[in-house]
Amino acid sequence: MSGSARLRFYDLGHEQESFRDAILAGLTQSRKSIPCKFFYDARGSALFEEICRLPEYYPTRTEIAILEEHAAAVAARAGRECCLVEFGSGASRKARILLEALERPAAYIAVDISREHLRDATASLAEDFPALLVAAVCADYTRPFRLPSLPGPAGKRLGFFPGSTIGNFEPEEAEAFLVNCRRLLGPGGDMIIGVDLKKDPDLIEAAYNDRAGVTAAFNRNLLERINRELGAAIDVDGFAHFAFYSKARGRVEIYLKSLADQEVRIAGTRIRFAAGELIHTEYSYKYSVAEFRRLAQRAGLRPVETWIDRGELFSVHYCELA
Repeated sequence: MSGSARLRFYDLGHEQESFRDAILAGLTQSRKSIPCKFFYDARGSALFEEICRLPEYYPTRTEIAILEEHAAAVAARAGRECCLVEFGSGASRKARILLEALERPAAYIAVDISREHLRDATASLAEDFPALLVAAVCADYTRPFRLPSLPGPAGKRLGFFPGSTIGNFEPEEAEAFLVNCRRLLGPGGDMIIGVDLKKDPDLIEAAYNDRAGVTAAFNRNLLERINRELGAAIDVDGFAHFAFYSKARGRVEIYLKSLADQEVRIAGTRIRFAAGELIHTEYSYKYSVAEFRRLAQRAGLRPVETWIDRGELFSVHYCELA
């Protein structure tokens, strides 16, 4: 049986928040913002994959090395015939490491907001794992949704949230997200979470201000997406990428900065920007191991294993759902 015959696609896009409504709501506030989930249209997803290959961007290669080193330990804890559920699956590159190690995995469920990127990534994975049932779920995992009911063995559901994406939430939002994961995965499930560690601020800031300007292009693609999808005429060159690490708050703060007084019309609404005004696009919280374990415990997870690279840049946590 070909991999494509074992691939199922579930489009829950109708349940996603309207891009138009979110943009108008965010840009008409006194403190302007755009939700970071809207980074990931087809162009944004491709740019993010490019970011992951940059020399300054340590999280991806470090997490991959940790997963490769400890995949057998993950498999031993997960048991045979588990269902791997990845939230924000992207290119599914890290999931492949686990799927290779897991004993007779029953299924892989990839959840992502970027429809075309999700289709391409899961089609490729299904061809490479022809015996595996693959379900692609186009959904916004920050909002309520249901996982599909799949045939086959009823092993545990193993949640997977790599890439330090947990840091994009405010801590209380991260806790709420993990509570929802517990509900989705059900009794007896486990979860693996990638968490970026606190470290030298210069190293952190370099990862979000690469010399090639790819992260800047990724950030400004939000404005290009507004132009493409909402028929606006924003002068993208009139905004600069601005990112810095706040040691006091333990997070990277990412903005688009208006370089001049300007006015744009988006979906019939006039929006003014003052010179120097910021549009908040993303936070990326960094945690110590102890801080993240406490957050996981508040959400009802029980951390049972933590793996860290030798440079103490990144951590991967294996948690049981208490």
